[in-house]
Amino acid sequence: MKRILLLLGLTGAMGINAWAQRPLKTQATIDGFYSLSMTKMLDTLSLKCKIRIIYEPEMLKDYMVTDRYLNDEVKDVLGKICRENKVYYWLDPDQNIYIIRKPEDVSRLKKMAIEKPVFKENQLSSTTLLREERVVSSKPEPFKITGRVVDNASGESLPAAIVKVRNTNNSTATNADGYFTLLNVPSDTCVLDINYIGYRPDVYALNKVNIRTEVLIELFPAVKSLNEVVITDKRRDNAMSTDKRRVSVLQISPSKLEELPNIGEKDILRSFQLMPGISASNESSSGAYVRGGTPDQNLVLFDGFTVYQVDHLYGFFSAFNSNAVKDVTLYKGGFSAKYGGRLSSVTDIVGKEGNSKETNIAGDLSLLSANVFLEKPLNSKSTLLVAYRHSYQGPLYNKIFNKFNSSTTVASGPGSGRMGGGPPGGGGGGFGGNAATVTVPSSSFYDLNAKYTYAPDDKNRFSWSIYQGNDNLDNSRDVALPSFLSGGGSISSTDKTTYGNLGSSFKWSSRWTSRLYSNTLLSYSTYHSDRDNSNKITVQDSEGVNQEISTGTFEKNNLKDFSLKSDWELQAASKFKVLFGAFASKQNVSYENSLNDTSTLINQHTKALTGGGYVELEITPGSRLQLNPSLRSTYYDLTGKMYLEPRFSATYTLTDRFTLKGSTGKFYQFTNRVIKEDILAGSRDFWVLSNGNTIPVSSALHYIAGFSYETDQFLIDVEGYYKTLDNLSEYSQRQTGRRPGSSGTLEEHFYNGTGYTKGIEFLLQKTHGKYTGWVSYTLSKAVNNFEVYGGEFPANQDTGHEFKLVNVYHDGKWTFSATWIYATGKPYTAPLTSYTVNDYSGRSRTFLTISEKNGARMPAYHRLDASVTYDLIKIDSRKTGSIGFSLFNIYNRSNIWYKQYSIVNNQVLTSNVNYLGFTPNITLSLKWK
Repeated sequence: MKRILLLLGLTGAMGINAWAQRPLKTQATIDGFYSLSMTKMLDTLSLKCKIRIIYEPEMLKDYMVTDRYLNDEVKDVLGKICRENKVYYWLDPDQNIYIIRKPEDVSRLKKMAIEKPVFKENQLSSTTLLREERVVSSKPEPFKITGRVVDNASGESLPAAIVKVRNTNNSTATNADGYFTLLNVPSDTCVLDINYIGYRPDVYALNKVNIRTEVLIELFPAVKSLNEVVITDKRRDNAMSTDKRRVSVLQISPSKLEELPNIGEKDILRSFQLMPGISASNESSSGAYVRGGTPDQNLVLFDGFTVYQVDHLYGFFSAFNSNAVKDVTLYKGGFSAKYGGRLSSVTDIVGKEGNSKETNIAGDLSLLSANVFLEKPLNSKSTLLVAYRHSYQGPLYNKIFNKFNSSTTVASGPGSGRMGGGPPGGGGGGFGGNAATVTVPSSSFYDLNAKYTYAPDDKNRFSWSIYQGNDNLDNSRDVALPSFLSGGGSISSTDKTTYGNLGSSFKWSSRWTSRLYSNTLLSYSTYHSDRDNSNKITVQDSEGVNQEISTGTFEKNNLKDFSLKSDWELQAASKFKVLFGAFASKQNVSYENSLNDTSTLINQHTKALTGGGYVELEITPGSRLQLNPSLRSTYYDLTGKMYLEPRFSATYTLTDRFTLKGSTGKFYQFTNRVIKEDILAGSRDFWVLSNGNTIPVSSALHYIAGFSYETDQFLIDVEGYYKTLDNLSEYSQRQTGRRPGSSGTLEEHFYNGTGYTKGIEFLLQKTHGKYTGWVSYTLSKAVNNFEVYGGEFPANQDTGHEFKLVNVYHDGKWTFSATWIYATGKPYTAPLTSYTVNDYSGRSRTFLTISEKNGARMPAYHRLDASVTYDLIKIDSRKTGSIGFSLFNIYNRSNIWYKQYSIVNNQVLTSNVNYLGFTPNITLSLKWK
């Protein structure tokens, strides 16, 4: 009778997607792209849907599952898998599922499950699988596991992935090359949970066979991950709770940036601005204004070398091609002793290594630029990646360029004039009357990335990385003089600015033992900024002979940085890790300011040698407490002093959901980008080296405390901070000794002062479901104190309130997103009145009375952005590209960039120069494979 009923059940199953005669009592669903063996897929269903699946691995060893599911019910998924592989499943009264080929298999599997139980009846885990190698008893003594986490499709290593032994507090993070070591693993029947941002969480079941060799864990990218840009210690799966033991850390998945609204294309650094503590109201800079700091106080590393210019096109776009980037981590404060030389924050960017499995060609095309990259395996041990991006003067580029390079024509003569803050490299002034101006801008930017990786064995890896980015901004113009001016003539006005970076690094990574790992890096980085702001005037004398007069200024700023550093990690014990290393760098900085290309006004050349070492301990005395004391020591030869930087951070996990955290530390900065008092004097800022005298070594003290609380659906994160700043520098120029026919001399003045920043950050994030996003609010204050300005005043970057609302909705191949940003206006110094006096020669000169330093504020800043992205996906669920449409500043808010002033009859006239208004953009991304 049983046999007849079973046959009837199987017959019915074949007609209804191989489903049994009993309903499965679960409402669980499966979402995402899967390409793995059938046994692993059944494993995944069992874990995710909390059902017990019993099968014989030998029977299913040759079957594969490759499919994409969009919140499909588990019964439909299981039925489809069985139908495609010509097997069936049987559901017993206890809701146990048996994978079979014929009716007799049920009784055999039941008997085997009874004789060789592989799980506890009241506990569901991945051990629901009936594997012959899993039925042996566990090892009596704890042991260690070593392995590597990589991308399934490309073989790319995944740094900072979290590997945890399930149901324990034993966890670790992979290093820069994806390697990890877990000590004190209790038994060979344990399960590892693996999580990495932008990838589907995975599990790895240990057994007596795989623990004997290095474990290789391959993660699948999330085709539509529900939580793409998040704080690293609050990832999608609850197994990531141990990663909460990091203070002030943000991480981004570059492959998912297209889902966020943008101006012209997906941007790494600008995406960080959507998180709390990082200002989002600086459209003219993709550099990070972190917790009241300035962009030069943020250390930016790409594959280990320092990048000094982090943007393109006046700061509207990041200098980094997202197609060449694998991982980005930003430390908002209290960062590790591994990093130094900056006061505010660290942005560590790791470039892609290249696909080790197959050749891939891809590209992006937007209204701003064209972008193409190639990655391919050269052989079984080496890979190559090349990425190139170049702008072109399409509609969007011209709109941005014209916004930043508008010229103003005003009448000249006594009693009138013009002053103000123009854009960097922007033109101003001109001639009235019938002068004809012809402007033919020819500007562009490009960046190139290349990386070669060679792994001769599983112990050593070598890589060579190079980056070059450059901007050529040309706002030159010709002005035809009217004929009544000495018979006519012309003015050829040159306004060219070229700036960029060239950086390269050679890295050797070695695993000396399973517990000792080293990363040695030799790097070279340069920055240059050249500006030609000159005029050539051609006029005819009374005899009709052309006369040429040249005027103008020329500026050059160059920085060269040659560095060597070696970082080591030692897993001394399961609760004790030591990180230590040494570093040395040589820097050469020059700044030249010339008049008429012949008279040198300023000629600075400074060299410095920096060296030192650091040590950091990761101590876990108990299951809930983690301590990170560290010390960094730096010798700076220009001052002949040793600078000690003690740092400390700690976290305490009260419950699985609630974590307390805090950090403090001392930080020094030896290379500064000083800001000029009057930006009309030339370039807005330039790099200099501290000399211990006019430019002292700046320093900061960080104090950070906060907590995080997370549920299955939401995350709440709160952090407060206080930073004291010492030996800040500001720069101004004064021209003295000027007499008729003489240019005089140009004096430099460096003003020194102190400051502080303080604030509190709130984040509420929805982490699961079709709709995700977050709300963040930052209350902050940034104050400088310079005696020359009369004491304390708000810093230029001070923003009292900043509110951000980010919304992302996934629906199949579609992603809809919108962001709204509100911020208090920035402070500025405003002219109040003007007056005119006559000098000894009888010429009249106009002077201004100005407000207190930064005594006025701009109006509040706010804007709304939105985007729609449609994924292009093959039948086998592989993503081959996307089409994105974005709208920037939807309601065309006139946010003020800076104010411009004119003096007419001793009256100060003010006009506003605004940021971009409503700007649409479309981007097409395609992959060859």
